Amino acid sequence: MVKELTVAVVGATGAVGQEMLKGLEERNFPITKLKALAAPEEAGTLVRFRGEDHVVEAAAPESFEGCQIALFAAGEVVRWLGPEAVKRGAVVVDNSNTFRMDPTVPLIVPEVNPEDIRNHQGIIANPNCSTIIMVVALKPLHDAARIKRVVVSTYQAVSGAGVAGLKELEVQSKQLLAEEKIKPEVFQHQIGFNLIPHIDVFEENGYTKEELKMLYETRKIMHEPEMKVSATAVRVPVFRSHSESINIETEKKLTAAEARQILSRAPGIIVQDDPGQNKYPMPVFTAHTDEVFVGRIREDLSIENGLNFWVAADQIRKGAAINTIQIAEILVRENLV
Repeated sequence: MVKELTVAVVGATGAVGQEMLKGLEERNFPITKLKALAAPEEAGTLVRFRGEDHVVEAAAPESFEGCQIALFAAGEVVRWLGPEAVKRGAVVVDNSNTFRMDPTVPLIVPEVNPEDIRNHQGIIANPNCSTIIMVVALKPLHDAARIKRVVVSTYQAVSGAGVAGLKELEVQSKQLLAEEKIKPEVFQHQIGFNLIPHIDVFEENGYTKEELKMLYETRKIMHEPEMKVSATAVRVPVFRSHSESINIETEKKLTAAEARQILSRAPGIIVQDDPGQNKYPMPVFTAHTDEVFVGRIREDLSIENGLNFWVAADQIRKGAAINTIQIAEILVRENLV
């Protein structure tokens, strides 16, 4: 095992980057030296880690000299900086969409396909947040009864659009209560007290890229290239934590009680399923946590081998920062850096 680790966090000043720093500290990740990197205009600002201020540097190829791990939360810049980090000996774990469908790059959710990490060639991709949340819940059920088809509708918090999304919901909520005029800037329409069935751009087939990510990424992560997945992605006026309504059809019959038991034993899942006591997952309670919460588990009355359930999870933590750190933890534990 590597005794001393120099870790770069690229995008250290952003929402996900900040959550990475917090998660690395909380999980006592074995960092000897931290390199906080960001865009040139952020250079010189300070970020806090383990009780100390760290000066942010402009991310450049030479920034990765001596690094063993580089965690990216900075979007498309990874396309050119990622390979530069690899050339200098770092393993890159990337949060962007850049490498996810590259057949040479593992797409990892540690609770689902940790073994794929061993196939990395220097870069490992972190999936889309909604995909991560869904496949954590799908995997144990798939292992038990083999899933044939998935229909999912997402209820995605505005924090998925970054700090600007959070601010827009806050501002619009105040404006609406004051009966002031709304002018959308971040989202396509008013998000305050509204739902928008439109995340990312539309493709010719009528689906958005966000919806198609859930199809293609799920197939890759679960090694099921023919799995049928139909998604509808919706932006909702919630500050933090995504929710999903999921319907599955399985080859083998699973009762709701069996599914509940399987999920309660699965890693990374907390079952909250007591409708009689009004207990079920909700964003307000799952925000700032690292697990995927599952509830409303019930049999689909329209088909023989079907289940419906509801999930919620913090998309900034499990859907991004923490999943990235979990990947890095496996790299260290298995001496892959």
